[in-house]
Amino acid sequence: MSLEGKTLFVTGASRGIGLAIAKRAARDGANIVIAAKSAQPHAKLPGTIFTAADEIEAAGGKALPLAVDIRDEASVSAAVEQAVARFGGIDICVNNASAISLTGTLDTDMKKFDLMHQVNARGTFMVSKACLPHLMKAANPHILMLAPPPVVTGEKLGGHLAYTMAKYGMSLCVVGFAAEFASAGVAVNALQPRAWVATAAIEFRRGSEQMEHCRKPDIMADAAYAILTRPSRSFTGNFCTDDTVLYETGVRDFDTYRVDPAKSLNISVVDPDNPPPPGVVFEAHAA
Repeated sequence: MSLEGKTLFVTGASRGIGLAIAKRAARDGANIVIAAKSAQPHAKLPGTIFTAADEIEAAGGKALPLAVDIRDEASVSAAVEQAVARFGGIDICVNNASAISLTGTLDTDMKKFDLMHQVNARGTFMVSKACLPHLMKAANPHILMLAPPPVVTGEKLGGHLAYTMAKYGMSLCVVGFAAEFASAGVAVNALQPRAWVATAAIEFRRGSEQMEHCRKPDIMADAAYAILTRPSRSFTGNFCTDDTVLYETGVRDFDTYRVDPAKSLNISVVDPDNPPPPGVVFEAHAA
């Protein structure tokens, strides 16, 4: 299945994983709605909705750059209306935008707590809600969250509770939406990276030396593409990991996704119930 002519509404698509997903779809000739806040250049993070639009169109797609604050209902509603007016509908919603603060409870101020919940949980719910009436008219509709499975253990929650609570809000949307809209044929799934992904946000927060221990955003883009091209009625309610999805599609060489194949990886997912694909062995790097 191809994404040619499909319209994707992608939050946070001005850079990083969101932009990579958008460009992968653009290679098929998809229409991309770039729903992000970065209308003006950021002092420390490269890329705006307009530079993203140039890259998407260079890749073969059509782009609609929209300055959107997903915390604001009017902003989201207006963006969805503009997307439908421009492209005639919405086939896919990718909830990529996220706010992050990997801090312990005593080091998390309530302003940052509120931001994470407004963007991650509330923003994901609201963007999906606004897109759903149009998705329900599409031939193969998908909603994709960039979120982990909602595993409730002390190990998962103890390090950065506020962020994980907000991120699990996205995860619960997967579970709830998948059940609620199954009869309408809307697929709702989640995707997470097994290893850190080399984005400007990682470099900004962790330093440039950590980028060598990451995989490229392409791995998430290719995995998202594999999910979004599946039949929506037969693949929904799943929590997927990038390399596992790609292994299922026939990928065997995962070194091509590393920034530096000679360096060990920073691991995001350490779970005996979700091991790396067969033959994929790497030593975790202690970030």
